[in-house]
Parts: sequence; structure tokens; C-alpha cells
Amino acid sequence: MARVPRLDLPEVTQHVVQRGNNRSSCFVDDQDRHEYLSLLRDALDETQSQLHAYVLMGNHVHLLVTPPIAGAVGRMMQKLGRRYVGWFNLRHGRTGTLWEGRYKACLVDTDRYLLQCSRYIDLNPLRARIATDPSGYRWSSCAGLCRLRQDPLITLHEAQRALCDPVIGAPGAYRAWLGEAITEDELDAIRLYLRQQRAWGGSAFQAMVEQRMGRVATPRAPHRPVGQSTRQGEERPSAHPTQVNLPLFPKK
Repeated sequence: MARVPRLDLPEVTQHVVQRGNNRSSCFVDDQDRHEYLSLLRDALDETQSQLHAYVLMGNHVHLLVTPPIAGAVGRMMQKLGRRYVGWFNLRHGRTGTLWEGRYKACLVDTDRYLLQCSRYIDLNPLRARIATDPSGYRWSSCAGLCRLRQDPLITLHEAQRALCDPVIGAPGAYRAWLGEAITEDELDAIRLYLRQQRAWGGSAFQAMVEQRMGRVATPRAPHRPVGQSTRQGEERPSAHPTQVNLPLFPKK
């Protein structure tokens, strides 16, 4: 059966996730992570794509990226994937694939949808319980968006400027945004749209995507068996999944 092309439009942001094969680790140590980010920067430059948020987890990667033209994200991921796998295999004396098939991607509407997706990405280490302060996790965009360090990988999206831009944004605004309550509906929607590779946003945005792509932009109803556990390698829910309880990130 032929693969269904992904939804892909110029200058429309995509939430991308790529997982390790059989949920295995994509990174052995910090040298691997440094190399991946270096190759990511090269691939962004070569495709003129803009990265707005990212996180490197143990066995998967999230990226929030805007392409200048249709197909740019696919080329970026191909360049990045092939170069990193070749480097990783040579360094660790292994052969074969590293990634679990094709990456997944969904289109993301602007404004609050994009900000919710950026927050979801930066809070991955917190949900996985590998960090208590997401801005202290070295392998994400969080510290850069919180204006705690310069991150050359990041290009602010217009939707992020009011929270993250040092000129027009209020200090601490993105940190406060990270600490606001995240509803179960928001978490479920982000995961559903990404899993089914649809267009996450308002009805006008989805209608635009369907008109331009000639494809359905909304997801099918999810069918989850009762009692199904979280798959190995996915971020685990916190004890209070509707609220991020971080004293460093007070609610507004």
C-alpha cells in the first residue's frame, strides 16, 4: 500500500517527532546529543527552515519547525537522520537503522496552538521525571525561550515574541506560561493530532488546510482499549496531569 503523503504547506509550522527503533535510545551520551544538535543546525540552514522549540529525550526527539516551502521539513529530516545515523553507527561500532520508520508530523495553527505545542515540548523532561526544572534541562529549547541563555538553533515565531522576545516580551513571561495549568484535553489533542498527522488548530485553519491540500485535516476518533498503559519510552503523566506544580514558574 502506498504511503499517504503528510500534510505539508509552505510557511505552516509542523510539530515533528522521531523515535528510536523499538523505542531504543537515540543517544548514548552528551557527545551524541551535541552532534545531533550540530547536524540539526546544518540541516535547518540548508533547507532555510526555522526551529521554534525542541527537546532531545532518551529515545525520541520533538521539533517545532516552520518550512519556507512544502517538502523542506522532509528534506531536513532526511539530511539530519542519515548524517546522524552514519555518525552514531561509526562512533558506537554498530550497523543498521536507528530510527523507528518515518517521522511523524502534524501541522500547527498559530497563536495559542503554537504556544501550547512549544510548552508541551519543553515540559517533556518534567513529564518523564528526568528534570524538576525544565529550564535546567540542557537538551531542549526551554532555557533559550526563558531568556536564560542564547540558543543559536531557535528562531522565534511571531506567536512566541510577546513571551520570549527580549525587546518586546515581559521578563519571565514564558516561564509563567510553562507553569500554567495544562488540561487533559490539551495533552490528548496534541498527542492525537501528532499520532494521526493531521492539522491541529481552529476550524478556520483546518478548513484552509483541507481546501489547499484536498485532504481531511481533522483526526479520526481515538480508540484506546480500557486500561491501556503508556508505551515504553513515552513521557509518563505526572501525579497531577492537569497542573504543572513548579514554584519557579508561578501562575499568572
